[in-house]
Amino acid sequence: MDKQKVLIVDDDENIAELIALNLMKECFDTHIVSNGEEALKKYKEFAPDIILLDIMLPGIDGYEILREIRKDSSTPVIMLSAKGETFDKVLGLELGADDYITKPFDNKEMVARVKAVLRRFTVEPAKESDEEKENAPLCVYLKNLTINLTDYTVYFHDKRIDIPPKELELFYFLASHPNQVFTREQLLDRIWSYDYIGDTRTIDVHIKRLREKFNEPDAWRISTVWGIGYKFDIL
Repeated sequence: MDKQKVLIVDDDENIAELIALNLMKECFDTHIVSNGEEALKKYKEFAPDIILLDIMLPGIDGYEILREIRKDSSTPVIMLSAKGETFDKVLGLELGADDYITKPFDNKEMVARVKAVLRRFTVEPAKESDEEKENAPLCVYLKNLTINLTDYTVYFHDKRIDIPPKELELFYFLASHPNQVFTREQLLDRIWSYDYIGDTRTIDVHIKRLREKFNEPDAWRISTVWGIGYKFDIL
């Protein structure tokens, strides 16, 4: 089996090499770049399975790199930054980041988060067992909408919609429990169940991004239940 590839974008050589060392111990193939222009070039050449992206970089910053990547790719991205303010986290999530780690961080936690994001994004080969054959695919089917958690695809009016892994999982979870209200805390626990260090605004950001992707009137909607949370309404 080929090693999963991690592109590390950080201008702090010591931090970048420490990240690479810890990931190589876990059998990842890593590559380090130190600036934005090199990151965008190497991203296309290296074709990483996941990117660890520092925000503060010389030249093109991490936010702009993320914008460029999200124009044509849903490759998982974990933002790295010494900034810990809510604004910075929310901005990264709004632009399409899949997670956010504040420096300094524990190396074991960093590796765990990389693995967790990759687990959500990587589709394992189907097992040809009786149990597997009996189980239906993890799909939600509506008239003009198909959400497939088995291969992480979404089709809306026969057009494929690119959605980052965590956003897709949130969408699937809500759609698979129609007309049921969930609090932000319940959704955080369900989708970010690996001790995510964040606040409930994370859910608001992902709901906002989902609504922007599906702005055509249809037989469903993601509704806000004021003072409580969200639900997926079948109209």
